[in-house]
Amino acid sequence: MKVAVVGASGFTGGELLRLLLLHPDVTEVTAASRSAAGRAWGDVHPGVAALTHARFVELDLARVARGADVVFLSLEHGASSRLARPVLDTTRALVVDLAADFRVRDLELYREHYGEHPDPELVSRFRYALADIEGTALRGCMALAAPGCFATAAALALRPLATIALAQPPVLFAVTGSSGAGTQPKESTHHPRRASNMQAYSVLGHRHEAEIAERWRAWAGPHAGRPRLMTHQGPFVRGISLTLHARGEFRGSGRDLLAPVYDRCRFVRITDEPPALTHAIGTNVALVHAAVAPGEIQIHVAIDNLIKGAAGQAIQAMNLALGLPEDAGLRLAGAFPC
Repeated sequence: MKVAVVGASGFTGGELLRLLLLHPDVTEVTAASRSAAGRAWGDVHPGVAALTHARFVELDLARVARGADVVFLSLEHGASSRLARPVLDTTRALVVDLAADFRVRDLELYREHYGEHPDPELVSRFRYALADIEGTALRGCMALAAPGCFATAAALALRPLATIALAQPPVLFAVTGSSGAGTQPKESTHHPRRASNMQAYSVLGHRHEAEIAERWRAWAGPHAGRPRLMTHQGPFVRGISLTLHARGEFRGSGRDLLAPVYDRCRFVRITDEPPALTHAIGTNVALVHAAVAPGEIQIHVAIDNLIKGAAGQAIQAMNLALGLPEDAGLRLAGAFPC
């Protein structure tokens, strides 16, 4: 199977390349980048230096996509909307977009968080690829929108609550590592400012709330209200730790709440205690825990934002769409301590 990664110089692109090099069904990987063309993959992503001497090629989409079975778009927001249509219309490749361009079908909801969509007619061709929930329903899809990192953790926390009568929409408190901000240095990711520190950001309006709201509405009904996501920057590099709080009655244990949804999920593990973030780092596994008390519920989720929240889930969705083993290329043991 031949795979092309477009926009492969960022952190997510690097994880895609690393995981694809280890995928048993992938025979060839082409990586395209405007900023890194001509450079060795290992010079940009040191983690793959021992695996390949390949070099980045110019971002000539027609050339890169020609003959590919799968095309991953790992680009900044808005760029996928300009590039996806030519690939879908001129090739038989499965297209997996890792940006936010096609995650939200409700164009009013999209406009509220992102502005006008550059190619609204294309949105309906993409399937939201929350792999652990959609599962084999992704089989045969030719255009997948990989969920955002915060949205992945939030959706996995929300799904078990969809059939429970809640007094109000759930509230989610989440902390992310600096890698979620990308490779370009910013004041908020500068180490002296981030280390030994924590700070809220995107207050009362993080963009991932759009897809969180759409998922919740699909699961809990159109009148279930909007969950509120409270995002924070943490003093670490990788991962997202999320806690959901909801007011409602559930008769049973936390495991009883989670097991009907996640017992058969290859990449969701129910834990007996709130999960430690470091136990998820380096893996495609979401660690999920629930606690139940009279009138209230808490659900805790820990994921690696670059793997489960991006590259790993995208490959998991690819596997499901193509009928490959769901865990192909994703049998990853995390590094601990990290």
